[in-house]
Amino acid sequence: MNNKYEVIIGLEVHSQIKTKTKIFCNCSTEFHCEPNTNICPVCTGQPGVLPVLNKHAVELIVRTGLALDCTINKKSVFARKQYFYPDLPKNYQISQYELPFCEHGKINISVDGKTKSIGITRIHLEEDAGKLIHDIGSRQLDYSLADYNRTGVPLMEIVSEPDMRSPQEAAAYLEALKNLIEYVEASDCNMEEGKFRCDANISIRPFGQKEFGTKAELKNMNSISGVQEALSYEVERQIEVVESGGRVIQETRTWDPNEKVTKSMRSKENAHDYRYFPDPDLVPVNLDDEFIDNIKKNIPELPEARKARLINDLGLSEYDTNIIISDKALADYYETALNTASTGAKEPAAAAKTVANWIITELLGKLNNSKLTIKESPISPENIGKLVILISKGTISGKIAKTIFEDMFKDNKDPEVIVKEKGLVQISDAGEIVKVCQEAINENAKIVADYKSGKKSAIGALVGAVMKKSKGKANPQMVNKTLAELLNK
Repeated sequence: MNNKYEVIIGLEVHSQIKTKTKIFCNCSTEFHCEPNTNICPVCTGQPGVLPVLNKHAVELIVRTGLALDCTINKKSVFARKQYFYPDLPKNYQISQYELPFCEHGKINISVDGKTKSIGITRIHLEEDAGKLIHDIGSRQLDYSLADYNRTGVPLMEIVSEPDMRSPQEAAAYLEALKNLIEYVEASDCNMEEGKFRCDANISIRPFGQKEFGTKAELKNMNSISGVQEALSYEVERQIEVVESGGRVIQETRTWDPNEKVTKSMRSKENAHDYRYFPDPDLVPVNLDDEFIDNIKKNIPELPEARKARLINDLGLSEYDTNIIISDKALADYYETALNTASTGAKEPAAAAKTVANWIITELLGKLNNSKLTIKESPISPENIGKLVILISKGTISGKIAKTIFEDMFKDNKDPEVIVKEKGLVQISDAGEIVKVCQEAINENAKIVADYKSGKKSAIGALVGAVMKKSKGKANPQMVNKTLAELLNK
């Protein structure tokens, strides 16, 4: 990027709150339903209906605000945000303007090994809009269809301060925010289902200038990598405009993921364009200290606290821990696997590192190659724990464990069942090990001669010969020790 200009980025994240019913009615929030089946007169804005606030949505937004170190406003007001769009049947959106639930928070991000705090301006509660369908299957329509199932789903909008200075920082912010929201169980944050969406405000200014430049708002970014790509393109576009003597205009632009460019949509609206005013059908919400304190007491363990525990209590490295806590589902998977392994492993303290190795190195590698998430893992965490127990007790070797792991990934069979079915129990009988080692020595005179002439590394070839003769079942540690004893007689 051009080093003459400083990049200023602020993000507006919309995250659907995980409630069973919508924000102002009893319609289901279930995602995969036939179009226009989860609707009623309230969420479709029919005359004469009255909205009733979903208490659980309030609890979850307050929980999120507390986790982000926000000030919780005890008085909060809903407002009507006026605008016409086909998927907004009331022609206004119930949102919040002057008095949101949460303000003035922060979240830490890490980029290139450096930690930075990003300010949170506000978190307000609003209703989601519907969805327009522009194509069916492979057929592009010359008209649009409106699905109102999403209309009225509770949505929290998290507005950051303009504290990010690169697309990389923006991506790190989204990763950290998504992770924290999942940890407090306020949202599923499934981006493919539109449950975690982002708009970005971006501008440039010459280094040393205090005033912000004119910003553009970017929309239609459906992945964190897409946000980073769009921001990177927009930085270069704005620099090119300025360098060529032009002027960046305030506008809303859409990201085209196929052409990898941003395109102008419309001039950017300001707050007065929406003609906000307090919603006359909803009274102000007053939160007392007891309500806020009860939520604070029940906030689940947050990523940083979990990280400290895994490092301090279990002795995991910071590298391993950062990978594990980066995804709540992964962290939960790890702890379930460890709980199983610790109850049956020969050395429970060592199980923490062994379980981490199997998940990070083996399982995540297989999942990535198969384009699966940890939630879709064909191997249960309990079976990872059982595999570690088998290794810890010496029932199987590490090499055999990898063979068993492959079978587990195919059909999630219990590793103990696989060992019995295939007869893969490790040979640890001292007499049998001596016998196989002596046979390997007798059959490899040249290697033995090399070893006795001072080439100590030759013992590796003999270990390989023993493992081949035992079909990988011989205990490797016993094989090494036994060969050394026999060769040094």
